[in-house]
Amino acid sequence: MQNLEYVFEDVVRIYDTDAQGIAHYAAYYRFFTNTIEKFFNEKVGIPYPNVNEELWFVMVESHAVYHKPVKLGDRLTVLLSVKLLSKKVIRFDLKILNKGDLTTEGYLIQVAINPKIWKSVEIPKEILDKLSLT
Repeated sequence: MQNLEYVFEDVVRIYDTDAQGIAHYAAYYRFFTNTIEKFFNEKVGIPYPNVNEELWFVMVESHAVYHKPVKLGDRLTVLLSVKLLSKKVIRFDLKILNKGDLTTEGYLIQVAINPKIWKSVEIPKEILDKLSLT
């Protein structure tokens, strides 16, 4: 469906790295998640991932491909594109750049659920409308 792009800047911190100062693979998911959180707060205008008592976004799939390492202190640019897969499922495509070079790309797929019954629910229309803006 629509493809909404968002840009976020992040920094590789000490807790992201191994003993050699290179970002550990799990750090990239922090970069991904931080970008999605900022996107929801700044562009959609709602808390994330727990929107309210009846709507949460939960991770159901993740994937990352590492092209080049990033190191302690590197300033990263994270590009986010939103793909609405259905009224219940969102895919976030992400790319991480360091000084313009692609270092990592991947995606996260999330489902909207009602945490009281732990079942998927439709994302409210007002949120879908904001996710569909270009």
